[in-house]
Amino acid sequence: MSQSDAENCLLIERHPSWAKLTLNRPSKRNAFNTALHHALHAAFDELGADESCRAVLLTGAGAGFCSGADLSDRVGISETFDLGVPIDTLYNPLIRRIRALRKPVVAAVNGAAAGAGANLALACDIVIAAKSAFFMQAFSKIGLIPDCGGTYFLPRLVGDARARASMMLAEPISAERAAEWGMIWQAVEDADLTSTAEALTARLAAMPTQSLALTKQALNASGGNGMATQLDLERDLQRIAGRTADYREGVAAFVEKRVPNFTGEA
Repeated sequence: MSQSDAENCLLIERHPSWAKLTLNRPSKRNAFNTALHHALHAAFDELGADESCRAVLLTGAGAGFCSGADLSDRVGISETFDLGVPIDTLYNPLIRRIRALRKPVVAAVNGAAAGAGANLALACDIVIAAKSAFFMQAFSKIGLIPDCGGTYFLPRLVGDARARASMMLAEPISAERAAEWGMIWQAVEDADLTSTAEALTARLAAMPTQSLALTKQALNASGGNGMATQLDLERDLQRIAGRTADYREGVAAFVEKRVPNFTGEA
């Protein structure tokens, strides 16, 4: 993989307080290949370390969001090839990066989100989709099981019955139905997707960054915690939040009846 391949398959647009990542393989409906994986990993690492970037927007170029793995890369590979290897080295680390990122990630789903592409979107914190978009757990169509976190995210979002049927039947779920099911935050008119998603990302970037990071940490832990453990975690994280400059600013703004100016500082 050349440096230009990695750069061309992912576009990075920087704004004063947030960044936009655009999957840029439109002729392949932005399907994952190794170059795209490496570019995404590097981008999330860079943005995670950049304190000036307080939110991230992820979308796709062209007519699709992400169609999953680029199956043309697998033509002619040995039948003994271990599919667990790319999951272990590429897909799972990407999902972990997104979930662990200490700033919100918004997905703007502009078209088909299929297979790993659907679950890439679900790994983000807030998902907005164009009404023409759809989500599909396409794995059973090629004899595989859902990966990229799908069997974790989808049952928690829509319930066991809907998750099982969606994954076994591999039928497309429209953006509007996804919103009705609680799978995504919002379905919007196609023409409004970019402006809505960018405004939301900018809004998140102006909020108390440390508070959002701690909220994300608590939510990530809640699925595996019992109530007592989660209550203790909330206490511990609230202690951290209560020591931040943004908490002091939020209280001062409330008392003074003005709009707070959050800086994102700890």
